[in-house]
Amino acid sequence: MDKAKRPAQIPSKLNLPLGVIWFLMGGSMLPHLAAQERFLPPASAVVLPSSVHANGGRQSHLRALDQARRAQPQNLDAALTYCRAVFNLGLIEGDLRWYGSAKAALGPWWQASELPAEGYFLRGLVKQGFHDFQGGLSDIDRAIALEPRRAEFWSWRFALHLLQADMAMARQDTEEIARLFGSEESDVYRAILLYRTGQPLPAVLMLTRAIRSPLNKDVFSQDWLSFHLGEAHRVAGQPAQAMAVWGERLKINGQSHLLRLSLAELLNQQGLYPQAKAMAMNQADMASLTDALLMQALLASRGEKDASQAKLASQVQARMRAQALRQESLIERPKLIYQIAYGQDIAAGLALSIDNWQLQKEPPDAVLFVQAALALGQAQAAAPVVEWAEKTRYTDPQLGPLIQQLKAHPSWKRGR
Repeated sequence: MDKAKRPAQIPSKLNLPLGVIWFLMGGSMLPHLAAQERFLPPASAVVLPSSVHANGGRQSHLRALDQARRAQPQNLDAALTYCRAVFNLGLIEGDLRWYGSAKAALGPWWQASELPAEGYFLRGLVKQGFHDFQGGLSDIDRAIALEPRRAEFWSWRFALHLLQADMAMARQDTEEIARLFGSEESDVYRAILLYRTGQPLPAVLMLTRAIRSPLNKDVFSQDWLSFHLGEAHRVAGQPAQAMAVWGERLKINGQSHLLRLSLAELLNQQGLYPQAKAMAMNQADMASLTDALLMQALLASRGEKDASQAKLASQVQARMRAQALRQESLIERPKLIYQIAYGQDIAAGLALSIDNWQLQKEPPDAVLFVQAALALGQAQAAAPVVEWAEKTRYTDPQLGPLIQQLKAHPSWKRGR
């Protein structure tokens, strides 16, 4: 999963990433209502400079937290405070190295069988950050058993069930959220479930109501809800509305990586390459550009056939080599995009897609999976995507035609 799209609060969703998503951020909770606690970062986390690793600096607040937990290596509270801060930063930046820092902080308790709810929760988040989704869910379930009225716990439980296409359990989560926190909170999750199961227009209405609610006026809820509202429009075949939602929100909070990436991706999909490149390359310092935004800039540069394509491609290659030297085993979407959408190594991309799909099932990954299968004339390889789409009823303007091409391909017919 694209780490920028992981749950909100850490956003309740972000994916986010995106999910993610990508939700799909950590720290203090919203003060007005427990149901609105979506693991939002405190102000001290928000002002941390982007790409601290690349810049070689550390903001004083984070450095103080790190020093505190190192001074007391067996102090769980100090470790959890630091873990939450760096996990949040990893979500904001889409930088896996912060997840490594979070895991290191929890090292003494990684196998512990007795933890407080916060300990289980954060350990679960770090586990899922490294694609141990079952382990992450197990720890989050333990956290819920200890403190069932922590809304952020339910938010991430919903996100992980959605990530694994367990729609029945995700639906159960929305029912529990309604029981514990009220219908207004649960309607947000119901809306996400709607557009992920083929019903985007009702989701647009529900998310529009949520984004106007006085309970959701803080900056992080507005970012998260704007992401999902734009996604519902996109899935409904309304790209102009999606771009308008994300563009307007970026005027208010231009630091949202999730919204900037989503808009750059959609601009590229629409063939608006100059706008996509400008959206992706919003920072003067290229070293601070995330891998995901750098890939969108590269796709846009190729689309408009400009002179910067070679330079951008060399930067992507350098980052991929650095990841290989670090022996990072996780399959991240920028790598899949580079191999498949950019065409660097489609056969390797298909193999990675097959492995990735066994762990997580998200629409952008489905698109890349099918594109690779079609490019190589191996339609049957992407049969798991078709099964997922039929089971969940999910479709969108990009994936739908690709699945039709897949089913019409000679290699599909021979394999059925």
